Amino acid sequence: MARAQVLKAKELEFALAARSLGASHARILLRHLLPNILQPVLVQATIGMAGAILAEATLSFLGLGVLVPNPSWGAMLNDARSHLFDAPHMVVFPALAVMSAVLAFNLVGDAWRDWLDPRTRSQMLALEQSR
Repeated sequence: MARAQVLKAKELEFALAARSLGASHARILLRHLLPNILQPVLVQATIGMAGAILAEATLSFLGLGVLVPNPSWGAMLNDARSHLFDAPHMVVFPALAVMSAVLAFNLVGDAWRDWLDPRTRSQMLALEQSR
């Protein structure tokens, strides 16, 4: 994704203007391209982390994930499945941990998207000033 964003951003007007003014490749990359590709890469990374947590927990629940001596939320859920009615806390707490971790990564990604997007930030500032 970072490569695609750089390839797209390097053809925009500000990058071409910096190149025509004689800026070095390092300066164009650090001062112009990196700040413009940071937002989508960070947001995609947080959403990807949420997906990775869900994938690991699912595979571990099925017995295809992390090996036995290492702890995993999915393996905890699989082990506690037979004790669902006599010890429900063994299922509830790992499930809440998976849910809260995935929700936290999604909310952080959404907040970063709102905060790093100039259009959304200007709209949020306008709403705050109108109150």
